[in-house]
Amino acid sequence: MSEHRLEVADVFRQHGQEFLDRWGQVLSRQQLKAFRDIGACRTAALGTQVQQCDHCGHQEIAYRSCRNRHCPKCHSRTRDEWLRDRAAEILPVPYCHVVFTLPHELAPLALQNPRVIYGILFRAVAESLAEMAADPKRLGARIGFLVVLHTWTQRLEHHPHAHCVVPAGGLSSDGQRWISLRNEKFFLPVKPLSCLFRGKFLAYLQKAFVEDRLEFYGQLRDLAHPVRFSEFVASLKEKEWVVYTKPPFGGPQQVLRYLARYTHRIAVSNGRLIKLEDGRVHFSWRDSQDNNQIKEMSLDAVEFIRRFLLHVLPSGFVKIRHFGFLSNRNRKKIIQHCRELLPPSPVAPMVISPHQSLCPACKVGYLRVIDWGRRPMAATPPCHPVPALDSS
Repeated sequence: MSEHRLEVADVFRQHGQEFLDRWGQVLSRQQLKAFRDIGACRTAALGTQVQQCDHCGHQEIAYRSCRNRHCPKCHSRTRDEWLRDRAAEILPVPYCHVVFTLPHELAPLALQNPRVIYGILFRAVAESLAEMAADPKRLGARIGFLVVLHTWTQRLEHHPHAHCVVPAGGLSSDGQRWISLRNEKFFLPVKPLSCLFRGKFLAYLQKAFVEDRLEFYGQLRDLAHPVRFSEFVASLKEKEWVVYTKPPFGGPQQVLRYLARYTHRIAVSNGRLIKLEDGRVHFSWRDSQDNNQIKEMSLDAVEFIRRFLLHVLPSGFVKIRHFGFLSNRNRKKIIQHCRELLPPSPVAPMVISPHQSLCPACKVGYLRVIDWGRRPMAATPPCHPVPALDSS
């Protein structure tokens, strides 16, 4: 029998009561649900299911998954299903990766108003990319792209930013030509893109304030005053906002690997955990400031849980969104039209392994659920009106 590897759920179960004693009264409903789901995932608390091999008939009893999108054990199935759908939509052109980052001064406001601030982030990013790409002096094309929200650093600090994956080119204004990049080394100039992004974001932020859609608690309480908020926005206008773009890369398999890397990632995976010892969680992290060296750090277990839950999104909030000609309404039809405008290109088969368990008995068939056991009744978690955890 293989040795059990440390999981985020182990930290939650072993140090959960300490965490709740300290932070339980300030958890949002979504944070509390994620905390409970992850701790109970694939344990008797969620009930059992009967699995049977589709080849030899061997049966096993397995515990149910929590299916919470923040759970390290459950997100891979959703990712694989999503990637299978995207594989049919990849165009035979290079792709670009663009990252938009919010200044750290906005992070506390985002924690207290995640739905509003992250929504503004998506809108500002999408409009900035589409508007600059449509400029005849730049690309002069209607582009399509997807945007993925991330809210963390490798050290689990709060750091909201958006990853964009964009086909390197787009449709002409009349939709009858495919326009490729004028310069194969970059997509769009980052400095003008950064200024445009900053202006749009702050305009929508000011609008949200005027419409009374923002809430201010604790150290941010003073920002509720119009004068203080105007000063806050003015200070952000003076900052240089970070927009980063990588050189175009190509190939369907490479694009899928990029998507797999960024779309369904969570704050920290089980694979990065090293050990739980003396009340501290040791985990690996990649230091982008030091040639991407892999390093080890440790956090007090309660602090580890607090940082993990900072990145739980509001219920129903969509963290992967499509824009331009990749928007959901006409995506399939427009992608086919783009393919007709592009030169013929052989498409290598893109294989995504099915998310199934190989039968341990025959090593040929796969285990499939044939019966659901009784699921224990779970108490509805209380809802605390106090806003999100402190970002310090």
